[in-house]
Amino acid sequence: MSEPNIQAKLAERDALVWTENDVEIFIGGEDCYYEFEINALGTVYEVFYIWQDALKKGSRFDLPEFDPLKRRVDVLGGFQDAMRYGKHPRGARWAFMDWDMPGLRTAVQVQGTLNDPADIDDGWTAEIAFPWRGMKQLAGSRPVPPRDGDVWRMDFSRFELLENCGVTVEPHPGWALNKHGVYDSHIPECFSFVHFSGLRAGDLPDSGARPPKRGPKKP
Repeated sequence: MSEPNIQAKLAERDALVWTENDVEIFIGGEDCYYEFEINALGTVYEVFYIWQDALKKGSRFDLPEFDPLKRRVDVLGGFQDAMRYGKHPRGARWAFMDWDMPGLRTAVQVQGTLNDPADIDDGWTAEIAFPWRGMKQLAGSRPVPPRDGDVWRMDFSRFELLENCGVTVEPHPGWALNKHGVYDSHIPECFSFVHFSGLRAGDLPDSGARPPKRGPKKP
């Protein structure tokens, strides 16, 4: 991420890094989705969301790790959705704040100096590895790892904490891989389509397509 003044101060795991400059990845699942965020310090924030109408006794989510009475949970919906300028028609979600993806690996590299406005930085790089074994609850009935031709939904975005004349710009400016149409990352229907293929990069056959020929320049 290009950033001339790299800032990050939250260092505790699951701190609200979305209040700072961060990178965010959402992975859509069956009746659920997963949120991942990371800042330039490498601080990770994770949440597993389950639609309330899907978390029932006897369902596939009827597990100790998704027990609202025993886990650290919040509710996303209603008031919080209103703050995001929209309300999802499916309703509220259970937000499991203490859920950690098994085997998650992350790394951050800063190209510059952190929290030093006296110089100009290049930016910072985040690397994230989501292991397939950690995707089982998201996958539901889908195979893990995905098969050739399978399609998942994922969202890739970043947000910046900017100030103008000492006043924080609200809401924080954000960029996403595809257009949402509303300031809300929590809309799985807006996540990008990710197509899985058995081919490796560079294995696609040459289609033989050539750039169109240009006519002679007009005098």
